[in-house]
Parts: sequence; structure tokens; C-alpha cells
Amino acid sequence: MARQVAKLSPVAVKNAKAKGLYPDGGNLYLQVTTSGSKSWLFRYMLHGKAKAMGLGPTHTISLAEARGLAADCRKKLLEGNDPLSVRKAGKNKAKLDAARSMTFKQCAEAYIEAHRAGWKNAKHAWQWNNSLTNYVYPVMGKSPVQDVDLALVMKALEPIWKPITETATRVRGRIESILDWATVRQYRQGENPARWKGHLENLLPRPSKVQKIQHYPALPHAEIKAFLTKLNKNHPGTAAKALKLLILTATRSSEVRGAKWQEFDLRKAIWVVPAERIKMGKEHRIPLSKEALNILRPLYQAHQEAKGSGPDKLVFEGRSKGKPLSDMSLLMLLRRMKRADLTVHGFRSTFRDWTAENTNYAREVAEAALSHAIENKVEAAYRRSDLFDKRKLMMEEWAKYCTTR
Repeated sequence: MARQVAKLSPVAVKNAKAKGLYPDGGNLYLQVTTSGSKSWLFRYMLHGKAKAMGLGPTHTISLAEARGLAADCRKKLLEGNDPLSVRKAGKNKAKLDAARSMTFKQCAEAYIEAHRAGWKNAKHAWQWNNSLTNYVYPVMGKSPVQDVDLALVMKALEPIWKPITETATRVRGRIESILDWATVRQYRQGENPARWKGHLENLLPRPSKVQKIQHYPALPHAEIKAFLTKLNKNHPGTAAKALKLLILTATRSSEVRGAKWQEFDLRKAIWVVPAERIKMGKEHRIPLSKEALNILRPLYQAHQEAKGSGPDKLVFEGRSKGKPLSDMSLLMLLRRMKRADLTVHGFRSTFRDWTAENTNYAREVAEAALSHAIENKVEAAYRRSDLFDKRKLMMEEWAKYCTTR
């Protein structure tokens, strides 16, 4: 006996009130829920597994339209296709088609904005945008992000890989991150053509083979006393004081320029730089030598006497109130001293060379003073102390070396 279809009528659909499934035939059902809402359901078996596919609510899809949709589903089953899988594939294709209007540059800008708050230094966003503008956008900025392939990535990287290797490696990583972001956001599909391991490493030479590490120009430690003598004599300003503290504590420019009074305990001679201001993301305790305290105490006295000065006030305020010295302020000071051959960061190398050549302090003590990460993971796992007491003695010796020979 032939299976009966078209059991339902528009009136029956309208009058159905009780919760349940009402068969129309041909795998089509009217579904009524407890709340009284009505929708169409296509139920079928595939590979021994029962499946159900919603076809839409009755207020939008009529009985005749539901029967047409059910007929399409039955045809797909006859062809060996799963109606649910076919519909999902169609939705994915529609998403990708819509995403084709999303360019690589738009994705990059969205990525930068999404991660801006998580970057410790506001300059990171500028660096990202600057490198992408110079080296990537001219090649693929206007391309749909789904179309970014190996050929485009290589076109952006190959011209800069040898002449500016360090910048090129950063650009590659930024392209990879943006494409990963676009994939998660379903703006593209497929593997990431900018990945290094097992991919670009087979096409581009390793950075370490292309360009030797270029060290920051540094002052020989034997000249540090003469340098500080000249600095004290001719440059009494805020930038000079900040540079002297940087040299005596072997810290980074950003750590000194962003220092706030709440980080200092002058009575205990300790400066604690919080994790969010440290490159390694770990709190750094710095012992303050007598010479470093001689710089800070007069500044702290003035800070206490100033009206409206709280503990969150900057130690070295720039020209704009509440803003730190700019990242160029210390470099410009070196230029005024006619020492354009030096960099601010290079004074950390000066300190490190002194510890290696003039002292018997262990390597790990000097590295701890510089707040360097421990490369050996096993050693890092067992290192519990920051070697503060040993560093205290070392920094006092360094201050004497800088000022009293």
C-alpha cells in the first residue's frame, strides 16, 4: 500500500494546539511546542541514525512551502547527501562569500584594535601599523583576506628578508597573527600561509643565518665616570637625572621614564617595578645604591612639598603635566652631549661588560640585575630567589665604580 502524503490541511495546521508532532507524510511533520509555537520538521534516518532538520516556523513557511522543502530534502537523500550537511555547507559558503569583502587591511586594523588594551606599551600599536603600512599593505592590503596566499606573503617578505631581517621576521609574525584572527572570525578558511614551522622555513633562510645580531652601541665601562662627570656638570635637567638613575640601576628607558613614587621605598632603598611595566612581565625589585638615593631624595622632597602630589605621580614628568618624559628625551640628551654614537639601551651593556670584566659576581646575578629571562626552562623552574642581597652589593660597587675612581 502506497505511503500516504499530504495528510494535513491549512485548517488543521491552524487548529493544532496540543503539544506534539503531526505527520503530513513524506518525512514532514508539524511540530507544536508546550508554549504553542509551531514549526516544520523534516525527520529522516541516515546510516542508522535518526536526524531532524528544522524547516522554519509556520507563520513564515506555509504548508505548501514546507512540502516543497521536504521534497528537496528527499531528493538530496536519494542522491546520497545529508540535507543537514548540505545546508551547513551552504551557510559556510555564504559566510565566506560575505567575508570576501573584508580586506586584509580591515582585518589588520580590527586585530590591532582588539589587542590594543592588552599591550603593555602603547607604542606597540604604532609599531604594528607602521610596519604593515610600509611593507604589507602595498602588497595585500586591498586583497580580500580569504585570497591571501603563499604568493602574496612571499611577495611582501622576500624584498625585506635580507636587508632588514629583524623587521621582516616581526612582519611575518604579524601577518600570521592577523590571518589566524581572520580564520577564527570565519573571514577565511584553510591553512595559514605565513606560518614559519614546516612552511616558510623551507622557503626563506633562517634569520640567524642571514644577519648577525647587531648590539646596541655602548660606552666602554672605563669611560663611565668621565661621562657622568660631564653629565653632572653641564646638564642639570630632568632628563639628565633620569639618565643617571638609569645608568646606576641598569634599567630600561621605559622603566625609568614611567617610574612613580609609589614604587619606591627610599628608607629601605628599594625600587619595585610592577610586572605590567617590565618587558618580561615579572615584578622586578631593584636595590638602590647611595648614589641612586642621592638623585631620588631631593626629587622626593620636592614631590612632598608640591600641592596635590600623590603616590601615583611620575618621578620624571615630561613637559606635559602628568605625562612621562618622551622616549626621545634621553636620546636627544645624548645628542646634546655630542654622543650620537651611543644609545640609551647601550648603558645596560656597559654595566654587563663591567660585571664580566671587573667583578667576580656570578653570571646569574648580573642577569637578574638586568631583569633578563632565564632561557633554560629547567633552571627557570627551580630558580626561586631574585638574588636581591647579592645584587645589592653589586649595585653599590657599580655606583662607586661610576663615581669615585
